[in-house]
Amino acid sequence: MIIDTFEISSHSKVFIIAELSANHNGNINTAIETIRAAKRAGADCIKLQTYTANTITIDCDKDDFLIKGTIWEGKNLYKLYQEAYTPWEWHEEIFKVAKEEGLICFSSPFDKTAVDFLETLDVPAYKIASFEITDIPLIEYVASKGKPIIISTGIAEEKDIELAINACKSMGNENIALLKCTSSYPAPINEANMCMVKDLAQRYGVISGLSDHTMGATVPIVATCFGAKIIEKHFILDRAIGGPDASFSMNEIEFAAMVKAVREAESAIGKVDYTLTEKQAKGKDFSRSLYVVEDIKAGDIITETNVRSIRPGFGMHPKHYSEILGKTVKVDIERGVAFNNAFLS
Repeated sequence: MIIDTFEISSHSKVFIIAELSANHNGNINTAIETIRAAKRAGADCIKLQTYTANTITIDCDKDDFLIKGTIWEGKNLYKLYQEAYTPWEWHEEIFKVAKEEGLICFSSPFDKTAVDFLETLDVPAYKIASFEITDIPLIEYVASKGKPIIISTGIAEEKDIELAINACKSMGNENIALLKCTSSYPAPINEANMCMVKDLAQRYGVISGLSDHTMGATVPIVATCFGAKIIEKHFILDRAIGGPDASFSMNEIEFAAMVKAVREAESAIGKVDYTLTEKQAKGKDFSRSLYVVEDIKAGDIITETNVRSIRPGFGMHPKHYSEILGKTVKVDIERGVAFNNAFLS
């Protein structure tokens, strides 16, 4: 999968997305400063959400439309999305600033009009949000554009994931990545279930990653160790500015620390290789080997008293110890000499 200039594969570094979401708080200057801060924090990408309250729901106060059991308790959906949406007239400027900063920029569309709008901005990829994974007509329409599709699986059962993947493939698009996600805000760390990152890649033959709503960097680091190649995290200039997504978003200092930790984790994973580097091989000087630990005269018998396995490692391998015990030496040997077969009669 290639998104703009960034190649994402099983051998690539992790593609780190800073999710702007509603963290502009309705102010384009805040949005622009957030993009610049994301760049300083080490993000590879800034991601938007492209919808209006009218394209994602309807203005209705019936019980079905009231939010329960989340940090947005009691709001109706329409009012939440009125507060959280990113004005479409900002998008061009946001894309321009992201490009100036060297960040890749794309978005999550929530209906066909958003896809059509994003196409005019020549987006390099699309993201399907967790709650849209069952919107098969939307996924088919996004897939028809032939661009990489990153799909969050927060509310998905196995059958939902299969439907979404098949929707992409039915449009001839197999350029798919799946993100493990826990759709809670913030998400409890004990529900992160990061072993799913590896399973998603193996089960569906796709790039896998994490869309994270936990607090802190622990889950992204664990995801990296399980092979995540995409990590998305909500980003905010300062939680003190408030807003619908502020409470589970990272500020610049926290995001930079997460990026550093993820980079260190992926560097530490390495590869399966039992050969030693020159430095590691040199470390064998401090390993065990067979040494004469008491002066021995020619004709003496080798015992556990006069020859032992000790550090350093310049003598005979300890695996030969039982073979030499009870044998006779043919020369005098001083204490502290590395034992070798040439001493044997």
